[in-house]
Amino acid sequence: MRLNLPNSITVFRILLIPVFMAFLLGTVPFGADRAQAEEFGALLAAGIFVLAAASDSLDGYFARRRRQVTVLGAFLDPLADKLLVSAALLALIELHKISAWVAMVIIAREFAVSGLRMVAAAEDVIIPASSWGKAKTTSQMAAILAIILEPNYSIGGRQVSWYLLVLAVVLTIWSGIDYFVRARERLHLPVDHDAPTDGGSGSGAGNS
Repeated sequence: MRLNLPNSITVFRILLIPVFMAFLLGTVPFGADRAQAEEFGALLAAGIFVLAAASDSLDGYFARRRRQVTVLGAFLDPLADKLLVSAALLALIELHKISAWVAMVIIAREFAVSGLRMVAAAEDVIIPASSWGKAKTTSQMAAILAIILEPNYSIGGRQVSWYLLVLAVVLTIWSGIDYFVRARERLHLPVDHDAPTDGGSGSGAGNS
């Protein structure tokens, strides 16, 4: 099967995930001491993470501009985002930089929403992306990046990354509640098969 440009970008984002984890968890063999090697590896991992996160907007732009929104893209785009965030959270647990319950809350929310989307799709119901979902994704990416880079400044005795992580958890929970509330409303409405659907952003799905 031949991939179009937006889907190729999405697949590229997925392929970046093991590279990102290798740099974040491994030791870069540049002849430096362990601390320097780990710091350099974290910088490379942060750069790859930013590249992968930025490509999410890029594939959506090309999908809309070229009118290449596809079913495959609608599946791969949110999957790539969830894999990237989940991989980063698991790596940060391994590095003892976040608590396991934080990752569990975020990953459980993603599984729950993905399951709900499957149920809705089976009923021919489309639940469009919301601003809360986009805010959730942005806050998660910002928190992960801040934890990886560990900026040397704080507010009120707490690292900035701590505040970003708290914000990400709150938005993750709230956006999940919002999604389920909207899903309940739509699943009780009669299905209009002739109505246009909202594909959202990305290769066709958007941030949920």
